[in-house]
Amino acid sequence: MANAAPWDTYTKPDDAEVRRLLTPLQYNITQEDGTEAPFKNPYFKHYTKQGIFVDLLSGAPLFSTTDQYDSGSGWPAFTKPIDPNYIILHKKFSFFGEVFEVRSKTSDSHLGDRFNDGPPPTNLRYCINSAALRFIPKDEMKTEGYGDFLHLFAE
Repeated sequence: MANAAPWDTYTKPDDAEVRRLLTPLQYNITQEDGTEAPFKNPYFKHYTKQGIFVDLLSGAPLFSTTDQYDSGSGWPAFTKPIDPNYIILHKKFSFFGEVFEVRSKTSDSHLGDRFNDGPPPTNLRYCINSAALRFIPKDEMKTEGYGDFLHLFAE
């Protein structure tokens, strides 16, 4: 039997430790359901580099650059998660109609929102805050413990 991945056994620390680990912006986004400024965040056009985005706290693999696209919104946008088992969706209603808040299942961090206006094949747009993510470049994935996800970049 294979060992569980670290993110599968992650236990979220108490609030004081979370505050110590995160910048004020990261804390606001992930713990207080905030939203970062569009077009002024590091990953909104990061799809030109290969790699994956992981949960800032738990390290759970969330999104891949293979599914990232320019939505014009100013935030990182993805057509689907790497594994839907690592996210939780909460239905809410907004100016845009029915929207789903996207949260990390492993850390219960707010990530962003999912809209039904994305490109095929999913027609979904996962609009995610950069401040909730950590990017792992493809060439560092194996050494960082994400080698099982290199298949996402098979040529």
